[in-house]
Amino acid sequence: MDWNTMLSYNWGAMMPEFIILGTAMILSILDLFWPKHFNRRKLAWLALTGIILAFLSLISLFSFETVSILSDTFRLDSFAKAFKLILLFGAGLVILLAESYEPQEGLQEHRGEFYYLFLTALLGAMIMTSSGDMITLFVGLELLSLSSYILVGIRKHNRKSNEASMKYVINGGISTAITLFGMSYLYGVTGSVNLGEMSRTMAAMTDGQLQYIMGLAFFMVFVGLSFKIAAAPFHMWAPDVYEGAPTPVVAFLSVISKTAGFVIILRIFLSLFLTAPGDTFGALDFLEKNNIYIAFVAGLTIIIGNVIALRQQNLKRLFAFSSIAHAGYLLVAVATMGGGYFLMDTVWFYLLAYLLMNIGVFAVIQLLSSQSGSEDISILAGLGGRSPYLAIAFTVFILSLAGIPGTTGFIGKLNIFLGTFITEPGHYVLAGIMIAGTIVSYVYYFGLLVQVFFRPIHLDKVIKIRSGLSTVIIICLVGTILFGIVPNLALDFLHNQFGDFTDFISSE
Repeated sequence: MDWNTMLSYNWGAMMPEFIILGTAMILSILDLFWPKHFNRRKLAWLALTGIILAFLSLISLFSFETVSILSDTFRLDSFAKAFKLILLFGAGLVILLAESYEPQEGLQEHRGEFYYLFLTALLGAMIMTSSGDMITLFVGLELLSLSSYILVGIRKHNRKSNEASMKYVINGGISTAITLFGMSYLYGVTGSVNLGEMSRTMAAMTDGQLQYIMGLAFFMVFVGLSFKIAAAPFHMWAPDVYEGAPTPVVAFLSVISKTAGFVIILRIFLSLFLTAPGDTFGALDFLEKNNIYIAFVAGLTIIIGNVIALRQQNLKRLFAFSSIAHAGYLLVAVATMGGGYFLMDTVWFYLLAYLLMNIGVFAVIQLLSSQSGSEDISILAGLGGRSPYLAIAFTVFILSLAGIPGTTGFIGKLNIFLGTFITEPGHYVLAGIMIAGTIVSYVYYFGLLVQVFFRPIHLDKVIKIRSGLSTVIIICLVGTILFGIVPNLALDFLHNQFGDFTDFISSE
């Protein structure tokens, strides 16, 4: 292979990122120079085209071996490919939501800025999946975070939106500071920011004082990233942000941003702490010795998310606490390492399931809230009589979120639940908390279905669904049912394309 071919081969590994970056630049220029009267809604189709091209270019990279460029700061491995699939698929659905979005009466919103800020945030998340060192991980995280802060406050002259954005900025700044402080400790004890080099150094670290500093770094990074995924007790920003932000932004935060949060957790924890010794004798690895802390946060997150959701009357606040609870379920998988064998499969499948059912729910909420001017639970009243097909779709999404058999949400929870028993010793307390949390969630999830089918019609108005919104609902509905009945379609695809993720920790 000659030099030019090798150069194009290596840089081709970043083609999905280059496409997203180029599309974001084109959108920003068009928004800046096009006349004010031009309908910015049309920019959504250009953004969607960029996402589809990036998705296709990613698929073309599946056959490539692990590629490392820029001194191993960017790695295209099986982990990066698998999670970029979820990010790009979810981003396409969110763009369709945004194209169909109609702000409530009396609210002014910037539409043009949404698309290129959204793609900038997506670019940050994609960079995180391929990061081979701490610096690019942090840059990707901040690119995602800064764009998210602006998107939350994109409504003009709206108190709730401004308040939500301010709370998000403050909490995000605190979490960033804590995360960066923990990363600085890791750099201090290893003398490197490259994850591969850091992993090898930490694996040989038997000095008790250095292990103590490593423990401090672990807790700081974990606390900082717990803010990002809205894990309790660091979830305080989520309900206000979900309530104040436009619905497409909420869908983005609940799916794309949460996926990115777990990406960075897996990158750091598995790269650095999985092989690091947990004591001076090296009898246990670091995560085996300290997974009790992750398990504690997971259990607390499930309990707080589900219990507080019982009292919510605003739909977006209710699903904010639902999102918190689902972050807890995912943390259970991290605490148990997916039973020690299936962590990547378990987390990837659950994030796919959560993407389908959650974006589907927010599509219905967006439609009803734009027509009624309210986000109260009562807007669901009589939906079964007004629009039976929409009511059926909403029911499937809710049943999946609740973990009812026959849906993809059930398979996702089942994989995590089984992982609590495969390990030795078993995490029986976590399994019990998962069961209890799921049962509690039935109360507020089925309460929504009571509104849909057993309450008088709230607003006797014909429901008109834009083509973009109906496409989102259909895709999410088909995926939720299909992967619930035949989950091996997704899992076999994962295994056939990415194997056992054996190239995840190895360094060039």
